[in-house]
Amino acid sequence: MNDTLALRRHPALPLLAGGALLIAALVIGTHFGARTGLLMLIGGLLGMALYHAAFGFTAAWRVFLTERRGRGLRAQMAMLAIAVMLFFPVLEAGSLFGHPVYGFVAPLGVSVIAGAFLFGIGMQLGGGCASGTLFTAGGGNVRMLVTLLFFIIGSLIGTAHFSWWQSLPAIAPVSLVHTIGSLGGILLSLVLFAGIGALTVWMERRRHGRLEWAPRGDRDNRHWLTGPWPLLFGAIALALLNFATLALAGRPWGITSALALWGAKGYELMGGDVSTWGYWQSPGNAAALHASVWSDITTVMNIGIMIGALTAASLAGKFAPSFRIPPRSLLAAVIGGLLLGYGARLAFGCNIGAYFSGIASGSLHGWLWWVAAFIGNMVGIKLRPWFFALRGRGQRAA
Repeated sequence: MNDTLALRRHPALPLLAGGALLIAALVIGTHFGARTGLLMLIGGLLGMALYHAAFGFTAAWRVFLTERRGRGLRAQMAMLAIAVMLFFPVLEAGSLFGHPVYGFVAPLGVSVIAGAFLFGIGMQLGGGCASGTLFTAGGGNVRMLVTLLFFIIGSLIGTAHFSWWQSLPAIAPVSLVHTIGSLGGILLSLVLFAGIGALTVWMERRRHGRLEWAPRGDRDNRHWLTGPWPLLFGAIALALLNFATLALAGRPWGITSALALWGAKGYELMGGDVSTWGYWQSPGNAAALHASVWSDITTVMNIGIMIGALTAASLAGKFAPSFRIPPRSLLAAVIGGLLLGYGARLAFGCNIGAYFSGIASGSLHGWLWWVAAFIGNMVGIKLRPWFFALRGRGQRAA
């Protein structure tokens, strides 16, 4: 077709993508330190795991809410269970391999609730979460590049309003690790994960009589290099790679702070000035704003995720970007991207930084984010029919 790039079977593409990742990591490591270069490789592995396991949050939540199929949600609970068992003892000790580490622990307030709610709507309109936007865009989904662009713009706007949102009522940060200890936090978390998993099993069996399994073709044709991977394999890989991020970066995996930084640097290139905005006056953000974007480890990992997904898609023979996007779908990508970016800034992160890494850090704001984002997804699902011509199961990938 004229609107599709015919790269599906190009044998050199996986080598080119993988080689680009290795060269970029080497260059970054040479100029900004070996740890930063290694984190780009970790990002590449995250991109491959996300793509090969099709490990999305948006579709998993939508399928559960609309069809009561909980396979994806149960995989998320398994991922979180592994993560807390790895993270909590290390965060309680405060160091790993002699290097200080810290978790993502944030206040519980109006800002988190509103931001996560908006993010949840954006997930269903934009067609992905933060990690989903990166790995599907890297895998060749042109529509998701539009979502990513407006994700960046929404993030920038969120930084402009950040101080006002933080002035609204909030409860001080609460960490399970620091309040009941790592062992108590692990046990409580595992009970919650098991309870959520059991609830999805009960609801799925009540609706369908039995649990859903992976499609037969996926189970018969799995290969670690070309995929597809089982969801549980993806869950394990993401938990281990997040822990590797903690070991190398001193903090967990995050995504959206880099998108805000890209937006700010782009705005300043066009003659704008964000230095007077409250968000950019904190020491860490101010330093990132004035430093090279390539010294920002979240940026480096995000680029790694996209290249890793490109490598995975080309290895699977599925890299075939299509430029035919229906106008309403394009509009949904624009609105969804803005809501994703804006919401993530208000809520101290996204499905990765607030939900995955927040809960893995023992922060109660991660649980608050999850509830508010889930409600936002319900609203987003109600809005989807106006933007998309639904086709049943085929819509799960969006």
